[in-house]
Amino acid sequence: MSSESKTVEMNFDGLVGPSHNYAGLSYGNIASSSNKRNVANPKAAALQGIAKMRHMLDLGLPQAILPPQERPYVPGLRALGFNGTDANVLQTAFAKSRALVANYGSASCMWTANAATVTPGADSSDGRVHFTPANLTAMPHRALEDQQTRRALSAIFADRDHFTVHPPLAHTPLLGDEGAANHNRLCGSHDGAGVEVFVYGRDALGPKTNLKFPGRQTLQASEAVARLHGLNDTNAVLHPQSATAINAGAFHNDVVCVSNESVLFFHENAFDDPNALESDVARRAEIFGFRPHFIMAGADAVPLQDVISSYLFNSQLVTLPAGGMALILPTQVEETASTKAFVDQTLAGDNPITQAHYLDLRQSMANGGGPACLRLRVALDAKQRAAVHPGVIMDHKKLDILATWVNTHYRDRLSLNHLGDPKFLQETRDALDALTRLLDLPNLYDFQRSGT
Repeated sequence: MSSESKTVEMNFDGLVGPSHNYAGLSYGNIASSSNKRNVANPKAAALQGIAKMRHMLDLGLPQAILPPQERPYVPGLRALGFNGTDANVLQTAFAKSRALVANYGSASCMWTANAATVTPGADSSDGRVHFTPANLTAMPHRALEDQQTRRALSAIFADRDHFTVHPPLAHTPLLGDEGAANHNRLCGSHDGAGVEVFVYGRDALGPKTNLKFPGRQTLQASEAVARLHGLNDTNAVLHPQSATAINAGAFHNDVVCVSNESVLFFHENAFDDPNALESDVARRAEIFGFRPHFIMAGADAVPLQDVISSYLFNSQLVTLPAGGMALILPTQVEETASTKAFVDQTLAGDNPITQAHYLDLRQSMANGGGPACLRLRVALDAKQRAAVHPGVIMDHKKLDILATWVNTHYRDRLSLNHLGDPKFLQETRDALDALTRLLDLPNLYDFQRSGT
């Protein structure tokens, strides 16, 4: 099968927005809390993300982007009773509550692993790629994202012959949904059907837990998404995340676990009973004709604290065009003795992972998001790839243009105090308006639709 005709995984990276800041909004995210009120560098953050995408292209991997959302989000503040011009709304809200404006000014949609859960056509009951935008109800600043995410996904994946974009689940405690950050897929190759592993932090209808930090993903949300995507007991596994991991700061499962094709790469403390998960996956994998590779870091050799601080498992695990797999890791992994030793051990072992690439993503890492947080994985066959909106599919020339756009519109210093400045609001709108022209996505944002 030629590379042009086979199914490949395309990474849709979140383009870091101009309001990237350190407000410390994400309870349970150690890095976010630790860097609260530090001065951020949105320009550096966006350029670091673009450099990562450039590296992926250099490896021969298809790359696309998801645009940032409109922030500060004035329509959301208007819905809370603030009136007047957009500038007056922002200033009045900021004078009333800086914390409120921080929530409505967050650039958290850059972490597109939380944008949606994706089921490829090989797994779904109708052969289409299914997307369910995550409602992200656990965190106020993230719960603002789902409708704009749905709008963007619907524009990018507009061909209904190939794609279905579902509405987000209802905003209720029962259905807390965090998207692909709690979802893994294993298969023999991207062409074939596979096993989808939904990891949940709590059973909303079960007994109360003594979690220190919230279990953001509910069992009920995972079950609902699996049903909506046409999955069944044969190709879907639902498994709890360990309280140990959540309480240590693994607010999403992708902080302690990542998968690609036949490989599940994870920490011993990711699950209370790793053997039970391996058994569930292996039994289903046999049905689909592949043998999974389980690569587990033991807690004695790689302390969970080192995993949380370095984001070893928040790496991208990708299939290389010439064969084998590569880990795309933050430089913090290389700088941490235990995690670097485990990567070296993995590369020397009998498994598909043959390369490790260390990248500087310090601006994102300081807010608790590594390489895996920044991307949404979408497996697409040739016809599906041709149906994706071409404006968001990247090549080196387009990344050069995006880098120029960032250098033109982004600040290199941003603090919480800047979020209430009407001048900054206009800067972000000018930037996003220019971006929609570059991506050929007109009227993507509310301010463009309202004419303000």
